[in-house]
Amino acid sequence: MVEKACKICHMLTEKKECPVCKTKELTENWQGIAIIFNPEESDVAKELNFKLSGKYAIKV
Repeated sequence: MVEKACKICHMLTEKKECPVCKTKELTENWQGIAIIFNPEESDVAKELNFKLSGKYAIKV
């Protein structure tokens, strides 16, 4: 199954709904991956405004 990125929060998912913000606004058109383990201490997470641990698309 193809991973889709949420257009709102950029979380990657294989489901039909974003597990974070519960929207169905998903797209297969995304680029780059950031895997965030500790968002509180991650400079990348802060820069990209990712608040939860998980796998995110850099560009949606």
